[in-house]
Amino acid sequence: MRRFILFLCVLMLGAVFAPASLSAAPARNPRRALAPLSLQAVKAKIDGAVLSSLQRGERTRALIVLARQADVSAAKNLSTKTAKGAYVFNALRAAAAQTQPNVRRLLDQFGLSYRAYYVVNMFAVENLDAAAALQLAARPDVGFIEGNPDIKFAAPLPNQTAAPESANGVEWGIRKIRADKMWELGFKGQDIVVANQDTGVQWDHPALKNKYRGYDKLTGQVKHGYNWWDAIHHTIGGGSNPCGINRKSPCDDNEHGTHTMGTIVGGKGKNKIGVAPGAKWISCRNMDRGVGRPATYIECFEFFLAPWNRKGNNPDPAKAPDVVSNSWGCPPAEQCAPNSILTATENVRAAGIFVAVSAGNDGPNCSTVQDPSALYDASTTIGATDASDKLASFSSRGPVTADNSNRRKPDISAPGVNVRSSVPRDSYANFDGTSMAAPHVAGAVALLWQAKPALRGDIDATETLLFNSAYTGTIVAGNQNCGGTAPTDIPNNLFGYGRLDIFQAYQDAP
Repeated sequence: MRRFILFLCVLMLGAVFAPASLSAAPARNPRRALAPLSLQAVKAKIDGAVLSSLQRGERTRALIVLARQADVSAAKNLSTKTAKGAYVFNALRAAAAQTQPNVRRLLDQFGLSYRAYYVVNMFAVENLDAAAALQLAARPDVGFIEGNPDIKFAAPLPNQTAAPESANGVEWGIRKIRADKMWELGFKGQDIVVANQDTGVQWDHPALKNKYRGYDKLTGQVKHGYNWWDAIHHTIGGGSNPCGINRKSPCDDNEHGTHTMGTIVGGKGKNKIGVAPGAKWISCRNMDRGVGRPATYIECFEFFLAPWNRKGNNPDPAKAPDVVSNSWGCPPAEQCAPNSILTATENVRAAGIFVAVSAGNDGPNCSTVQDPSALYDASTTIGATDASDKLASFSSRGPVTADNSNRRKPDISAPGVNVRSSVPRDSYANFDGTSMAAPHVAGAVALLWQAKPALRGDIDATETLLFNSAYTGTIVAGNQNCGGTAPTDIPNNLFGYGRLDIFQAYQDAP
């Protein structure tokens, strides 16, 4: 009993003489300490469409973009495309290796399905829920949570007009940009590799088979690793895909990809449809029957930065293409954020890869160049003209207002009306669209880089040559004015610097 009384006295003295710092500590509010973080508190880091879905209690697809993105600006100072490609690849991979493990562990803890990327330091999550989004958005190493919606591209329309050139002649677009003059000098794109990310390619089409980098016409052997990748890992639009998913060999589930590739490199005998018939091609499927997602577009950019084997392993920047043609868009109307594909586009360009992008088919109104990647400064954006050098009515115009930049676009124009090229089942068709114009520029760059090897990988110098040598007499209906620029203002927001003339660019090159 005496010991108990003594113990109580000690406790009382301790309370009286307790240090001020401890006694002054505020009492915890149990209710406040237990209150969970709300979506409202982190909404600034979550895309609006994603946030709405999460608030409804739904699971949704999303891109978890990390705050740290690799700085690859030093690549600009390197003298060769090979050096630029290796530098950018290594810098991107290093940044991902350093910053992704903690986020990856959290995704695993939540049992989420995801795919990691490095061309953009991010994760594409298939089944994000509110609980995981809260914890991810609250992390300082997570920069933003974007949407990954289904995007249906604006397909070109078949053109029923008779072609200006016969099936056994040089197509009118090739003659218009004077690519045939380059052929006469022996420049057909030899030793240059081009690529498209599109609906796929019928690789064994007679006009394309011998140009496929994976095909050895001497032995008949085919190697699809490093030359083809399918970014469609499950159906997007519902139903079955005629090519299947995760294809290990090239296949076109539409017609678009085979057509655009034909305009870049195609040709068989006297049937001359491609601008650079001596170049080799590789490809990546980014759409399921014309429907893609930001993640599928980004995945194809990553493949082109450093192609990998059939299992998706051992990427090699030395096998990267020289040029990538992009005839698709990611419209804001489909909840594609203006900057969703910006970092990937910039990093591929930094690696010395020329990124040709169709302007879009939303003309003739102004400020209709509005879809990634066409609206980016890092893209060479291409409008469409016809055989009479008239700007196509459907060709999208600038200035760019979708990202509030007021950037002048397109950069240049090329043939995009009644363009005849290859389509699946060993056939040919005529299409209209800026989708048809971008491949003309991609093929032209292949010709120029073969003819002037010092330009290979120097995107700025190449653009300057293409722009300053373009034909400026393009006709615009109604003498339209967009963004304060008329057709007589060069460059302008209608057709850019003019219609491509690759032979003139070659002549002007140092």
